[in-house]
Amino acid sequence: MNNDNRNDEAVSPVIATILMVAITVVLAGVLYVWASSLAGDSTGGGLDTFQFDGRDAGGDITDAAAGGDELVYIQMTQGPGLSWSLLQVSIVVDDGASFTCEEAGTEGADCTYTTNKDDDKNWETPYEILVSEGDVNVCDGSEGFCSIDVTLTKRGIGGEDSKVLAVETAIAE
Repeated sequence: MNNDNRNDEAVSPVIATILMVAITVVLAGVLYVWASSLAGDSTGGGLDTFQFDGRDAGGDITDAAAGGDELVYIQMTQGPGLSWSLLQVSIVVDDGASFTCEEAGTEGADCTYTTNKDDDKNWETPYEILVSEGDVNVCDGSEGFCSIDVTLTKRGIGGEDSKVLAVETAIAE
Protein backbone atom coordinates (compact mmCIF):
# COMPACT_ATOMS: atom_id res chain seq x y z
CA MET A 1 0.00 0.00 0.00
CA ASN A 2 2.95 2.32 0.52
CA ASN A 3 3.82 1.96 -3.15
CA ASP A 4 0.45 3.37 -4.16
CA ASN A 5 1.23 6.71 -2.49
CA ARG A 6 4.50 7.22 -4.36
CA ASN A 7 4.45 9.97 -7.02
CA ASP A 8 5.25 8.38 -10.39
CA GLU A 9 5.94 11.76 -12.05
CA ALA A 10 9.07 12.59 -10.01
CA VAL A 11 12.57 12.27 -11.54
CA SER A 12 14.83 9.79 -9.80
CA PRO A 13 17.90 11.24 -8.03
CA VAL A 14 20.26 9.41 -10.43
CA ILE A 15 18.68 10.97 -13.52
CA ALA A 16 18.63 14.42 -11.86
CA THR A 17 22.35 14.16 -11.10
CA ILE A 18 23.14 13.12 -14.68
CA LEU A 19 21.13 16.07 -16.04
CA MET A 20 22.89 18.56 -13.75
CA VAL A 21 26.33 17.25 -14.79
CA ALA A 22 25.37 17.46 -18.49
CA ILE A 23 24.15 21.06 -18.12
CA THR A 24 27.37 22.01 -16.30
CA VAL A 25 29.54 20.47 -19.05
CA VAL A 26 27.60 22.30 -21.79
CA LEU A 27 27.88 25.66 -19.96
CA ALA A 28 31.62 25.14 -19.42
CA GLY A 29 32.04 24.45 -23.15
CA VAL A 30 30.14 27.59 -24.12
CA LEU A 31 32.23 29.72 -21.75
CA TYR A 32 35.45 28.20 -23.10
CA VAL A 33 34.52 28.99 -26.71
CA TRP A 34 33.52 32.54 -25.76
CA ALA A 35 36.77 33.16 -23.81
CA SER A 36 38.86 31.70 -26.65
CA SER A 37 37.30 34.06 -29.18
CA LEU A 38 38.06 37.05 -26.93
CA ALA A 39 41.70 36.01 -26.58
CA GLY A 40 42.00 35.57 -30.36
CA ASP A 41 40.90 39.17 -31.03
CA SER A 42 43.86 40.81 -29.25
CA THR A 43 46.35 42.84 -31.26
CA GLY A 44 49.92 41.62 -31.48
CA GLY A 45 51.50 38.75 -29.67
CA GLY A 46 49.62 39.32 -26.43
CA LEU A 47 47.91 42.27 -24.91
CA ASP A 48 49.93 44.77 -26.97
CA THR A 49 48.03 48.01 -27.42
CA PHE A 50 49.29 50.64 -29.79
CA GLN A 51 48.19 54.25 -30.09
CA PHE A 52 49.29 56.77 -32.68
CA ASP A 53 48.75 60.45 -33.39
CA GLY A 54 48.86 62.19 -36.78
CA ARG A 55 49.70 65.80 -37.68
CA ASP A 56 50.53 67.95 -40.70
CA ALA A 57 54.15 67.79 -41.89
CA GLY A 58 54.18 71.55 -42.30
CA GLY A 59 55.52 71.65 -45.86
CA ASP A 60 53.74 73.21 -48.83
CA ILE A 61 51.47 71.01 -50.92
CA THR A 62 52.21 71.50 -54.61
CA ASP A 63 50.66 70.21 -57.80
CA ALA A 64 54.02 69.10 -59.20
CA ALA A 65 53.56 65.93 -61.24
CA ALA A 66 56.74 64.43 -59.82
CA GLY A 67 55.40 64.35 -56.25
CA GLY A 68 57.85 64.55 -53.35
CA ASP A 69 55.72 66.65 -50.97
CA GLU A 70 55.93 65.91 -47.27
CA LEU A 71 52.41 65.04 -46.10
CA VAL A 72 51.99 64.01 -42.44
CA TYR A 73 53.85 62.85 -39.35
CA ILE A 74 52.59 59.81 -37.45
CA GLN A 75 53.81 59.50 -33.86
CA MET A 76 53.65 56.35 -31.75
CA THR A 77 52.23 57.49 -28.41
CA GLN A 78 51.74 54.10 -26.76
CA GLY A 79 52.88 50.54 -27.31
CA PRO A 80 55.84 48.23 -27.15
CA GLY A 81 58.61 48.48 -29.71
CA LEU A 82 57.49 47.55 -33.23
CA SER A 83 60.12 46.07 -35.54
CA TRP A 84 60.64 48.20 -38.63
CA SER A 85 60.77 45.03 -40.72
CA LEU A 86 57.20 44.19 -39.66
CA LEU A 87 55.75 47.65 -40.35
CA GLN A 88 53.57 48.23 -43.40
CA VAL A 89 52.30 51.74 -44.16
CA SER A 90 49.55 52.61 -46.62
CA ILE A 91 47.58 55.79 -47.23
CA VAL A 92 44.26 56.85 -48.72
CA VAL A 93 44.12 60.46 -49.93
CA ASP A 94 40.77 62.29 -49.87
CA ASP A 95 38.82 58.99 -49.71
CA GLY A 96 40.29 58.03 -53.09
CA ALA A 97 42.76 55.38 -54.13
CA SER A 98 44.94 53.49 -51.68
CA PHE A 99 48.74 53.66 -51.94
CA THR A 100 51.25 51.35 -50.28
CA CYS A 101 54.21 53.30 -48.95
CA GLU A 102 57.79 52.10 -49.09
CA GLU A 103 60.73 53.12 -46.95
CA ALA A 104 62.30 56.41 -48.11
CA GLY A 105 64.81 55.98 -50.93
CA THR A 106 62.83 53.24 -52.69
CA GLU A 107 62.65 53.97 -56.43
CA GLY A 108 59.21 54.00 -58.07
CA ALA A 109 57.23 54.19 -54.81
CA ASP A 110 53.88 56.00 -54.86
CA CYS A 111 54.50 57.20 -51.31
CA THR A 112 57.31 56.83 -48.80
CA TYR A 113 57.89 56.96 -45.08
CA THR A 114 61.02 58.10 -43.28
CA THR A 115 61.99 56.46 -40.01
CA ASN A 116 64.30 57.46 -37.23
CA LYS A 117 65.86 54.05 -37.32
CA ASP A 118 69.58 54.87 -37.61
CA ASP A 119 70.66 51.78 -35.70
CA ASP A 120 67.32 51.16 -33.97
CA LYS A 121 65.52 48.01 -35.05
CA ASN A 122 62.21 49.05 -33.47
CA TRP A 123 59.78 51.94 -33.62
CA GLU A 124 59.49 53.13 -30.03
CA THR A 125 57.44 55.84 -28.33
CA PRO A 126 57.58 58.87 -28.75
CA TYR A 127 59.23 58.69 -32.18
CA GLU A 128 57.39 59.45 -35.40
CA ILE A 129 57.53 58.66 -39.09
CA LEU A 130 57.19 61.15 -41.94
CA VAL A 131 54.85 60.09 -44.74
CA SER A 132 55.61 61.77 -48.08
CA GLU A 133 54.68 61.51 -51.71
CA GLY A 134 56.98 59.26 -53.68
CA ASP A 135 57.31 59.51 -57.44
CA VAL A 136 53.56 60.20 -57.83
CA ASN A 137 51.65 63.35 -56.92
CA VAL A 138 49.02 61.76 -54.64
CA CYS A 139 47.95 65.08 -53.05
CA ASP A 140 47.68 67.97 -55.50
CA GLY A 141 46.48 70.51 -52.93
CA SER A 142 43.78 71.82 -55.27
CA GLU A 143 41.51 72.49 -52.27
CA GLY A 144 44.35 73.81 -50.14
CA PHE A 145 44.66 70.59 -48.18
CA CYS A 146 44.35 66.81 -48.39
CA SER A 147 42.83 64.42 -45.89
CA ILE A 148 45.28 61.55 -45.40
CA ASP A 149 44.17 58.25 -43.83
CA VAL A 150 47.31 56.37 -42.78
CA THR A 151 46.91 52.64 -42.09
CA LEU A 152 49.63 51.07 -39.97
CA THR A 153 49.78 47.29 -40.22
CA LYS A 154 51.95 44.77 -38.40
CA ARG A 155 52.96 42.13 -40.97
CA GLY A 156 52.30 38.56 -39.91
CA ILE A 157 55.23 36.17 -39.70
CA GLY A 158 55.09 32.41 -39.86
CA GLY A 159 51.46 31.37 -39.62
CA GLU A 160 50.38 34.65 -37.99
CA ASP A 161 48.01 36.95 -39.89
CA SER A 162 48.85 40.61 -40.52
CA LYS A 163 47.01 42.93 -38.12
CA VAL A 164 45.95 46.53 -38.59
CA LEU A 165 47.30 48.46 -35.61
CA ALA A 166 45.64 51.77 -36.36
CA VAL A 167 44.12 54.03 -38.99
CA GLU A 168 45.08 57.65 -38.31
CA THR A 169 43.60 60.59 -40.18
CA ALA A 170 45.62 63.77 -40.55
CA ILE A 171 45.29 66.86 -42.72
CA ALA A 172 48.16 67.84 -45.03
CA GLU A 173 48.06 71.57 -45.75
